[in-house]
Amino acid sequence: MARTARIPDLPLRLPAGDAPLRHRISEAILEQVGAGRLQPGDALPSTRVLASQLGVGRGAVVAAYDELTAAGFVDAVAGSGTVVAADACQAARAGARTHVPDKPASARAIVLDDVAAPRRGLCSDDLPPLPPVVGGQPSLELRPGAPDTSLVNPADWRRAWRHGASGEVDEFVRADASHGELRQALSWHLRRTRGVAADPDRILVAPGVNALLPALAAAAGWRGRQVVLEDPGYVDPRQAFEREGVRLRPVPVDDDGLDPALLTHRDEGVYVTPAHQFPLGGRMPVARRVELVDWARTHDALVVEDDYDGEFRYDVSPLPALHSLDGADDHVTYVGTASKILAPSLRVAWVIPPRWLRDPLRRELETRGLHVTPVVSRMLAELIGSGALARHLARAGRTYAARRAALVAALERHAPWLPQAGVCAGLHVVARLPEDSDDHEVASRLEAKGIRVTPLTAYAIDSTAPGLVIGYATLPETQADRVGREIAAAV
Repeated sequence: MARTARIPDLPLRLPAGDAPLRHRISEAILEQVGAGRLQPGDALPSTRVLASQLGVGRGAVVAAYDELTAAGFVDAVAGSGTVVAADACQAARAGARTHVPDKPASARAIVLDDVAAPRRGLCSDDLPPLPPVVGGQPSLELRPGAPDTSLVNPADWRRAWRHGASGEVDEFVRADASHGELRQALSWHLRRTRGVAADPDRILVAPGVNALLPALAAAAGWRGRQVVLEDPGYVDPRQAFEREGVRLRPVPVDDDGLDPALLTHRDEGVYVTPAHQFPLGGRMPVARRVELVDWARTHDALVVEDDYDGEFRYDVSPLPALHSLDGADDHVTYVGTASKILAPSLRVAWVIPPRWLRDPLRRELETRGLHVTPVVSRMLAELIGSGALARHLARAGRTYAARRAALVAALERHAPWLPQAGVCAGLHVVARLPEDSDDHEVASRLEAKGIRVTPLTAYAIDSTAPGLVIGYATLPETQADRVGREIAAAV
């Protein structure tokens, strides 16, 4: 087979600014792709050649190529080097990027005006607590669903609560508080961390995602209509939509998440977790993101994007949210939560609906009495505006990365025959089990050893291969080797 012709000279113009060099190189390449000067199948210059042309270190070019590959803009082809992917031009023209655009780092750049049911692992409330010690070893709660709250800085936490309680008494008894301070803070935070541009008046606040979703379904007119869910996927949203009378159609996911090609004209909407598919961990590439938005626009459908743990990335740069793509504004509802970044007990979620849906959703939330207490709202706004949340996310990200690395290494050491999925992001990994395994039985054996994980098949509507969903947010690094050994023995 003939090798793909390599472009010997790529006239890149690196954008000015303080962004990391790898980001500026990837942006320059995407400019060429979007303009049509690089076409699908074209091979990029070798990293050594491009580094020489740009006068930069080869490592920065390698990192940029890795970033483009992870996002799905280019493919690494044996014998042909790195080539432009089939749908890259369409994705680049639609505004998709490899990373969230860098914003000023100062948390006080925000100007504040004056103006969440907890996300859990499956059936976490139905199981008794683990004993503190089993066989001389500490018991470990490793079901996915909650962060390590001990990582929150106590001084920042207390300072934020003092601010939250500093308002007038009558403000705290008004159920229809506007949450202007929090909405302003979230507008800045989401633009900086997730590439989501939304004016504060577009943002609504609700007491948790599980409380929000039934109201969203009602406001969107989904009762009796067909809506797609990922399979396997979150159990709580499934139950929330079912309570609202939505007809659910499960669609199997693959390593890249949900495939928009499986959607039909009969589907009124779709609920997705594109940043880190729950629970398998697939990262929806840019071509699928563009295809999903195009499908929603063509069929006048609504996409609900649950960005449940979009802040935590380890080996790759975070892709901008689906909501940030061109054409997404009227067809994508962005949902975020404080439960993964701070504490589930805060009961705070936020949603950016299309403009046509904002007022119906606001009325639905008010009718159902779904209000966030103003003191909590002001507290969270202070955490964001003071820079405390940014510091916490950086500290937590480093800690979670170390715990993840320890768990992944332990599984590779003791159970190398178990493929791992979803390791590049989030707060959990999936260990795939042999096809003839009973993952509920394996999970029961581990629980007898004081290690509680969730069987993968518990998240499936139809069927899925067996596996274990293992949360590492609260896993001490010193216990990771034990977890790897016990999983190997249980399997």
